[in-house]
Amino acid sequence: MLNSEPNLKINSNLKPDYDGLVRFLIEPLLESPELFSFDCEQILSTKRVWIRLAFEENEKGKVYGRGGRNIQAVRTVLQTAAQVAGDTLYLEIYEDQERSNLRRQRPPLRPSVPPKSFGDDVSRPPIRRRSPVIKPQF
Repeated sequence: MLNSEPNLKINSNLKPDYDGLVRFLIEPLLESPELFSFDCEQILSTKRVWIRLAFEENEKGKVYGRGGRNIQAVRTVLQTAAQVAGDTLYLEIYEDQERSNLRRQRPPLRPSVPPKSFGDDVSRPPIRRRSPVIKPQF
C-alpha cells in the first residue's frame, strides 16, 4: 500500500549550490565552456539571489535553444531550487557591451543605387492601351 505523504522532508535551512547548478546546466551547451562566466550574488537579509550569465555571441543560439526552450528550462530549474530554499531568483544574461555598442552605431544597410520610380523611366515609350474593338455579329 502506498503512503500518501512522502517520507522526505525538505530542510529549508539548506541553501542550493547555485554555482555548481549553473555550471552543470549551462556548460554542456557550450562549445568553449572556458569562456563562460557568471556571477552569483546572494543577499541573505532579503532572500534574493541574482545570477548573471555571460558567454560568447556565437554560443547564444545553443544556450537559448529553439524558441528559448533551453534557457527557459535552465530558469525553471534554478527558480525551483531557489523556491525550495525560500529564495527569490533573478536570472540575467549579458552580452559583450563592445559588440552591442558597435551594432547600435552601425548605420542601416542601404542600396547603393536608389530604385527608380515608375514615372522616371524615360528609356522606353509609355504603354498605350487600345480600346477593345467590338465586331458586329450577324
